[in-house]
Amino acid sequence: MKSSRIRNTVVAAAAVVALPVSLGVLAPQAIADPAAPGTPTPPSAPVTPSAPTSPGEPTSPSASASPSESPSPSPSTSPSKTAVPNEAVPFGPGCSSIPKTGAGSFVEMAKEPVGTAISHNPDFSTFVSLVKKAGLTDRLNTAQDITLFVPTNEAFKKLSTAELDQIKNNEAQLRKVVKYHIAEKQVAPDQLPNGVFSTWEGTTLSTSGSDRTFKVNDTAKILCGNIKTANAKVYTIDTVLTPK
Repeated sequence: MKSSRIRNTVVAAAAVVALPVSLGVLAPQAIADPAAPGTPTPPSAPVTPSAPTSPGEPTSPSASASPSESPSPSPSTSPSKTAVPNEAVPFGPGCSSIPKTGAGSFVEMAKEPVGTAISHNPDFSTFVSLVKKAGLTDRLNTAQDITLFVPTNEAFKKLSTAELDQIKNNEAQLRKVVKYHIAEKQVAPDQLPNGVFSTWEGTTLSTSGSDRTFKVNDTAKILCGNIKTANAKVYTIDTVLTPK
């Protein structure tokens, strides 16, 4: 009986010693292998739902184009420097001297033959008087499809008194000068950049320039161009042309 108690005491003591040891062995295994049977798995972190994507919106920052990658708008097309004025509209800084309404206006000039049309503008009075003195008014009014380059009164002021008197008082020279200002065809604006035209005087004159800036014979500036009359085109100029 006494020996039985002693044996039970020994077994119990051994169990007390063995239990911590066995627990020490099992604990590292549980730590090293969380998925081992009997080991509780910690709950996963909740997944935050992504914000809804509107149509056309990139789904991530990497999908959106950086400012340098964004397509730049195509540059607007500027008017070409070699463009010519609208064929249907008078052009040039000197057009402001043309009356807005009534006799001598663009509307009235378009209804009249060229000799009559220019006589209604006081800025052309010197040239008109030379046309009459040369006896060319009727010819101007009955001719078809011609172009008249009309020097303004200011253009004649560039001549000396002796030069102007020589034109006025020499009939041959007078007709020569007046006829040199008349081209045998109607000159359209798109012919001005590099034009050469035969004149009533028998030689040629030339035009050059671009956009709305043109010259005749590289000296006379066109002040107001593409003026329509019943039988001709008119270009007003700031210098009297000299026959070659």
